Amino acid sequence: MTTAAAPVTTAPARDYVRKLLPTALISASALLLFGIQTPFGYPTLAAGLLVAMAVDRELLKHLALIAAGLLIISTVPLHADLSIGHMVAMGTALALAVAVPYAIHRWVYRERIIRFPMFTGKKWSLLAKLYLLGVVLLGYLILPVYLISTEVYENWPDASSDPTIFWRLFLGVNAVGIWDELFFICTVFTLLIRHFPVWIANLLTAVMFSSFLWEIGYEAWGPLLTFPFALLQGYTFRLTKSFTYVVSVHLLFDLVLFLALVHAHDRSFLPVFLY
Repeated sequence: MTTAAAPVTTAPARDYVRKLLPTALISASALLLFGIQTPFGYPTLAAGLLVAMAVDRELLKHLALIAAGLLIISTVPLHADLSIGHMVAMGTALALAVAVPYAIHRWVYRERIIRFPMFTGKKWSLLAKLYLLGVVLLGYLILPVYLISTEVYENWPDASSDPTIFWRLFLGVNAVGIWDELFFICTVFTLLIRHFPVWIANLLTAVMFSSFLWEIGYEAWGPLLTFPFALLQGYTFRLTKSFTYVVSVHLLFDLVLFLALVHAHDRSFLPVFLY
């Protein structure tokens, strides 16, 4: 895998301000489709593409890739159903949501913006390693309180007494975590920073990222947890330029999530959490 990351935009303010409306519409469509779950998300998505067509053809090309991924995701329910049929359907949709935009971008547009840098050749600094430990600690302190106080753990199946469901839940949580980084960070965020300053691209991406997680099951005050997490993942990717590192962060957080979910259903399982 190549390790270079897309450069931060140097466009003058007037250049990216005019691109903000169509991109905000695309971002808002994700909130409507996945967070609020209303069909108004589709006309909002179409409106974003139409406005982009009038504003900037290069932006239109990249928003069309993001829109394609969002449309594919919207074809399947995103709740935590661990039946084989649903896992296959959802897994197929999520895979296509990454593969289709990448294929169009690479072989139709002939661009090399979307990349998944795994082997950067750089050792993780002490600070980077400490950050990983900090992620585990934050997950330990926050996730059980969130899951149990809001009872949103019930959005996920009880895996405490069925080994098959236990391992399916483990696989599902980790697979979705990896996919989040492939689509929202390496695809959406990377495309948007071609047109906007990092902070704007990150905010727009985080809306889409947290909206997806909202439908997955992070309800109640879950968006107040997932939105900052999405922002941190975007900035972490810009700093490290490493898909491997942001996935490590996500999977460590998801490991705590998985254990906390099982514990929430069966308080005798791993009774080490504070809430």
